Amino acid sequence: MSDRLPSLNALRAFDETARTLSVTRAAEALHVTHGAVSRQLKQLEEQLGVTLFRRQGRGLALTQEGELLRASTSQAFERLGQACTQLRRRASEAPLVLGCPGSFLARWFIPRLDRLKAQCPELNLHLTADEEVAGRLGTDVDAVLRFAEPPWPDGVRVVELAPERMGPVLAPERLDAPSSDAPPPAADLATLPMLHTRSRPQAWSQWFAARGLDPATMRHDQSFEHLHYMLEAALVGLGVAIAPSYLVEEDLRTGRLIAPWGFIETPARLGLWLPAGAPRRDIDRLVEWLQQELARATH
Repeated sequence: MSDRLPSLNALRAFDETARTLSVTRAAEALHVTHGAVSRQLKQLEEQLGVTLFRRQGRGLALTQEGELLRASTSQAFERLGQACTQLRRRASEAPLVLGCPGSFLARWFIPRLDRLKAQCPELNLHLTADEEVAGRLGTDVDAVLRFAEPPWPDGVRVVELAPERMGPVLAPERLDAPSSDAPPPAADLATLPMLHTRSRPQAWSQWFAARGLDPATMRHDQSFEHLHYMLEAALVGLGVAIAPSYLVEEDLRTGRLIAPWGFIETPARLGLWLPAGAPRRDIDRLVEWLQQELARATH
């Protein structure tokens, strides 16, 4: 005699038929055909070597063996249902872990947290900054915000949110007052200390090329490990930095920084990276909020 359990589908077909005492109603409840349920019941009786149902008038009745099995399957499926409900509840209550670059977290996301909580009180969000966070996507990180250039790698779904716009910024006192309303010539950059960041080594070259300038004329006065540190240096007047517009919009609005030479659109996109497969329902709400906030910044 084998101790191997019958198939779950067969036990489910039996349990539903035992509950309704009708193959037709069991098939409707399970969204399968009458024939499929009949085959599952026949297979189950053959595997167990017993008869589970007997005809009674126009319907069915459980045999003694059927009553014994029904007592077990009803408890088992009820407990399975309760466990699945608890797991779904835990998943819905667990925080949505969002990773993003430290500079974006500090300069764009955190200043908007109050607005996010007011507009999306149901969103339980945990923010983490880690340069290697994309490698943990789908394990201990649910989604990642990052600037990157397509094509996107296999195994991820990327929701493109906005193009990256990059430009030079500096403290206003670093630049002589213009004699007219016209922006200063880009050649003036050669007179200023130029700040660089290792996280965006190509940024200055892209901007120079887009403005028709020779990248060989770039100065390399000071380099920083992170973009956030480079911007802090620009704020205290150490030189001119190159930065995405989203990270300096508040500084530009308040006049702490100026961008007299404007911004260019780069090939990179700000995207929300998600693991392949069914997304969490709260991801959709986060995407909607991010799109609203990024659109606000462009107006």
